[in-house]
Amino acid sequence: MMIDRILLLGLFLLGFYGLAVQKNLVKKVFALSIQNAAVVLLFILEGGRIGTHAPLVMEGSKTYVDPVPQALMLTAIVVGVCVSALVLALVYRLFREYQTLDVEEIQKRANNEK
Repeated sequence: MMIDRILLLGLFLLGFYGLAVQKNLVKKVFALSIQNAAVVLLFILEGGRIGTHAPLVMEGSKTYVDPVPQALMLTAIVVGVCVSALVLALVYRLFREYQTLDVEEIQKRANNEK
C-alpha cells in the first residue's frame, strides 16, 4: 500500500509549498500545521503496521503495537498546537504594529523604521 505514503508526501509538500510561496502570515501558519499533521499521520500509519494488538503480555506469539511512537505523536500534536498558538499570537502583534499580514510589506516597514 504505497498510495497512503504518496498522499501523505503530497500533504507534506502542500504544507511546504504554502510556507515557501504564501506571503500572508496566517496562511504560513496553516501550512506549518498541515506539515505537522502529515508527519503525525505518517508516524501513526507506520506504527500501525508493526502490529495490531494492544501491548499486553499474554500467551502466544502475537505481534504487538509499540506504544512509544503513539505517545510521541500525542506529544507532537500538543507541541504543534502550542507552536501554532504562539505563532498566531506573534502574527497578531505584527498585524497590530504594521497593519498588514504580508511578509514583504512588514519587512519593508520594519527596515524603514531603522
